[in-house]
Amino acid sequence: MPVKYEELFNLFFPDERNEEELVGFLKSVLDLPEDDYHKIEIADPHLLREFVGDKMAIIDVKLRTASGKIVHIEIQLKVVPEYLAKLIVLYGSKLVAEQIGSGGDNDAIKKVISIIITGERFIKDSTEYHHCFIWYDVKAKVAFPDAVEYHTLELSKLPKKADGTELYDWAKLIAAESEEEMDEIAQRNPEVSKAVVKYREFTADERVRAIHEQHEKARRDQAAKEKHARLKGLQDVARKAIKMGIPIDDIVELTGLTSEEVLNLQNP
Repeated sequence: MPVKYEELFNLFFPDERNEEELVGFLKSVLDLPEDDYHKIEIADPHLLREFVGDKMAIIDVKLRTASGKIVHIEIQLKVVPEYLAKLIVLYGSKLVAEQIGSGGDNDAIKKVISIIITGERFIKDSTEYHHCFIWYDVKAKVAFPDAVEYHTLELSKLPKKADGTELYDWAKLIAAESEEEMDEIAQRNPEVSKAVVKYREFTADERVRAIHEQHEKARRDQAAKEKHARLKGLQDVARKAIKMGIPIDDIVELTGLTSEEVLNLQNP
């Protein structure tokens, strides 16, 4: 079972028994003082409501480092870049705001760091699989101190050949589709090898497998609904084209439907 599935990632890494693996992954992505990793606290992923009636948001993974920094991890296999970008900015703002509370002290605010893992392309204008975004004055070339930090990790951009970094091996583990791929990564990286052993033990648990199967069914059902909706939309376009007298071959090219499907719509 691939690590990249949200329900598995969110059960495995925030588990106290897998703290060593969580720290290993964080170190591969982030550039934090070593002391920050001495104590990683798993926090409640629910974000506080700012107003009465405000919708309760739930992020995938929320952590606190030893110095109090907030680390937010979000994993999205399918991506609508514009929507995801706005969502991450919203989550980051809420994670800053909730630290103050009612009548709180601004000095209580700690840095918020988001790690966004995507299965599809997110940053369109770059071929790099890892980016770190900060608030930055492009004219003066200085960074805003102690603000938010956004890391993107795009699994679809991982090169086939290892680049020699710890991050590459952790990302390949998350992206792995088979046991063979996991074994290949484990053979070249002892730290990731420990994670592979633990992950196999973790996914052998009947409760975990049941959770995964439930999510898989939900994904299949959703995919079927989306396919049906797309087909219905194409059929509606074809029917209108038929009424307009557009040739069958042109309708086939326009919609992607077969000649037989278009003819069936012509003669219901």
